[in-house]
Formats: sequence, structure tokens, C-alpha cells
Amino acid sequence: MPMPPHPWWKSATVYQIFPASFLDANGDGTGDLAGIIAKLDYIKDLGVDVIWLSPIYRSPLADMGYDISDYEDIDSRFGTLEEWDCLLEGVHRRGMKLMMDLVVNHTSDKHAWFTASKSSKNDSKRDWYIWRSGQSC
Repeated sequence: MPMPPHPWWKSATVYQIFPASFLDANGDGTGDLAGIIAKLDYIKDLGVDVIWLSPIYRSPLADMGYDISDYEDIDSRFGTLEEWDCLLEGVHRRGMKLMMDLVVNHTSDKHAWFTASKSSKNDSKRDWYIWRSGQSC
């Protein structure tokens, strides 16, 4: 099979979705995964190759979802892991890709890694964060 002339992402049309303000399928006032699933044909018809999904992980939402408290779960405001599975299957069935916005440079102060890190100077996760002594004015 011949190699493509360049990587797929160099010519792909990417459509970013901020789920909370997209389509609210359950009527609670917040956009959700079911709303995105309902619009997959529309998105495909726009000529989209990749859907870039802003964070939907569990979060206290102090930073618009970028303060992730659990990287392995979907925030219930947006749906369930089962709905995410349906979204991924629907995206792939339409020949598109799904790109998750993964925030690895910080977490929520509610994340288990952070709470462990701050619990003790001897904790195994202590060096997962940068800690400094406070400064006096």
C-alpha cells in the first residue's frame, strides 16, 4: 500500500466542540454527549474529518473542565462512559476521528494524585507537582 503524501492531520478539517454549549439533549440546560451524537450526520455533512472534544472528564469545573479530577470517567453533566462509547462508534462509522482534549500539565486540586502529593513530603506522588514555600510580603 503506498504511503500518503503527508500525515492525515496536515489536511484534516477539525471541528472543535465545547460540549456544555453544544446541544442539550436531556433538557437540563447543559450540552451533552447525547446532543453531540444527535448531530454527527450534520457534522459529517459539513466536511469534518476530526471532532476535537473539549474536556468532558469528571471535574469540579473551577476551570471550565480543564481542572480534571478523574481522567478515567465522564463528568455526569455530559453523560456516561457508555454514551462516550456510542459517540466514538458513531464518529468512526461516519469515517471521522475523535480527538479528546487531554490536559496533562495540571489537574484539579480534587484529583487523587494532587491530594496524595500534598498529604506528605514523603508521599510517592510528592514530586508529581511543584511545591514551594509561601512568601511573606
